[in-house]
Amino acid sequence: MTLRRLLHRLTAAAALGLMLGAAPASAQTAAPAEAAAVQPPASSDRARMNQRVFDHVWNEVRRAYYDPALHGVDWEAARSTWRPLALAARDDRSLYRALRGMLDLLDDDHAGAQPPAVARRQDRLRERRAGIGVTLRPDPSDEDRYLIERVREDSPAAEAGIAPGWRLLIDEDAAWSPERDVVEGEPVTLTLIDAAGAARSLVVSPRILEPRPAFTADRSRPGVVVLTIEGFEAGLGRWLGDELAGIDPETDVVLDLRGNSGGLLLEADAVLSCFLPASRPWATRTTRSGRRIVMKTSGGCGALDGPVANDVAVLVDEQSRSAAELTPAALQEARRAVVVGAPTAGAVLISQETRLPDGGRLTLSRADFVTSGGVRLEKRGVTPDVRAEASAQERRSGRDPAMEAAVAVLAGPRIDRAETTAPAL
Repeated sequence: MTLRRLLHRLTAAAALGLMLGAAPASAQTAAPAEAAAVQPPASSDRARMNQRVFDHVWNEVRRAYYDPALHGVDWEAARSTWRPLALAARDDRSLYRALRGMLDLLDDDHAGAQPPAVARRQDRLRERRAGIGVTLRPDPSDEDRYLIERVREDSPAAEAGIAPGWRLLIDEDAAWSPERDVVEGEPVTLTLIDAAGAARSLVVSPRILEPRPAFTADRSRPGVVVLTIEGFEAGLGRWLGDELAGIDPETDVVLDLRGNSGGLLLEADAVLSCFLPASRPWATRTTRSGRRIVMKTSGGCGALDGPVANDVAVLVDEQSRSAAELTPAALQEARRAVVVGAPTAGAVLISQETRLPDGGRLTLSRADFVTSGGVRLEKRGVTPDVRAEASAQERRSGRDPAMEAAVAVLAGPRIDRAETTAPAL
């Protein structure tokens, strides 16, 4: 099947079955098991800071969350349940576990609280700093586990044999948890579950790691440029426009958004402006007050005077979130790109971050979001046009089936730009 026919067929299919939303959270929540346990008292200074942090989070949700009804959650009852645990917390791990427990009632992947150590690491993401070289996210099935999403190849973690898909166990006896800083030369002991389900205890010594660029271009494949975007960070649109301005119109473009957790909405608009005409509607956001705002491409993309005509494939996976979902969704609906890979995370509400009194960070959804086609991606995600996922054996061997599929699809007949670019409305 030619790419043109594939895009026509998939566009027609995308117009069906668009009504799917997240299930509302229960209006009543059972008290956590820890609430019945006797909590040792925190120091007075610690308790005061715990109170400030908890009250900030609780009030911010009540005041600014995009759904005034809070999905039916009894927020006063939530306060009564979780505040005593937060105030009694003796460390950041216990405090932020209580905060996450309360925020989880909203059933919203964008509602989260990050302790100060995590916020500091994120603030220094593009700087030289001590690290062990893993990217973690909480395991939704077990609050005492973290899933290892990525392992940096030149890192202490890689040298210790740690691999993506392993799980980090955090219990009361854990020597280190993500709520703590890592210091160069001070070893940390990690309790891990490997891919075979076996428990391992490894000692890893953090060292200074050079920063990794947020955006990279690979021109090693003839007739193809692969633009890998790790996050929608400041400067993305300018960088992408500069990269695209220098390529031949016959060169195929692969946007690799796998493992991309999202970022700035302004940069997502800039990416779309590289491929879609100015003022083209691509989504609608609805604020807490119910006001609906149509989002349109601004037309600004680095050195480009207008969108490029190159054929495009977008790579996504289950770790593509937020802006890394709404961007392929908009290009897919416009029939401007073929999406390849695995279904995305379905975490697409428009959020905003605020600092907490202890230096931590609160992330909270401030607006609902649907695509220009009326699809609510939250809890649903983007379904690829072409499914391609790597098995564990393929990952170990270095094969990349999704990349191979994207290059193969783009190698077909050229796309008719008159048919695949919708006019501005």
